[in-house]
Amino acid sequence: EHWRGIGVTLFVNWAVKPFSMAALGWLFIGYLFRPYLPADQIDSYIAGLIILAAAPCTAMVFVWSNLTRGEPHFTLSQVALNDTIMVFAFAPIVGLLLGLSAITVPWDTLVLSVVLYIVVPVIAAQLLRRRLLATGGEPALKSFLDRLQLLSLVALLATLVLLFGFQGEQILAQPLVIALLAVPILIQVYFNSGLAYLLNRISGEQHCV
Repeated sequence: EHWRGIGVTLFVNWAVKPFSMAALGWLFIGYLFRPYLPADQIDSYIAGLIILAAAPCTAMVFVWSNLTRGEPHFTLSQVALNDTIMVFAFAPIVGLLLGLSAITVPWDTLVLSVVLYIVVPVIAAQLLRRRLLATGGEPALKSFLDRLQLLSLVALLATLVLLFGFQGEQILAQPLVIALLAVPILIQVYFNSGLAYLLNRISGEQHCV
């Protein structure tokens, strides 16, 4: 029913976002901000931006959808498709963009990251789902998901707090570096969000499904 919205999401996530982030990284980090950044870290910063853009945060999609009272099945469809594509497209896209940047990241590292952070959780979730359906049917699955909803939100927020907490010393020690790295990220976020909104408006997709 909402194939246009899903199509826009897939287009922006995989045909635009990684490449726009790479271009912004090359422009800002590799050229405009280069004099203000540690010379030996330039490639690492660009690589980090590319990897960040090529890996849609599906957990945050669920959180924002829940907070904005989005349609859960529509959200699930988008996340499922993005995760499926990520299994096959993440490593090649990142490898291509890093190669164009003359940055070397071992392929086994890229593949291992896909397996550990995408394939294994998906398999574990499917096994758990089958077990719940086999033992208690749909009511058991729904009850488990209801209990898991708040826990997952708290866990995600706690993860963000811990990530920033563990890097707090680096953030305080290098505020200029953090601010400069934030520039291409913010531009990319607003650009892709605006593009997705515009394409959804043009395609006639509903504003709220």
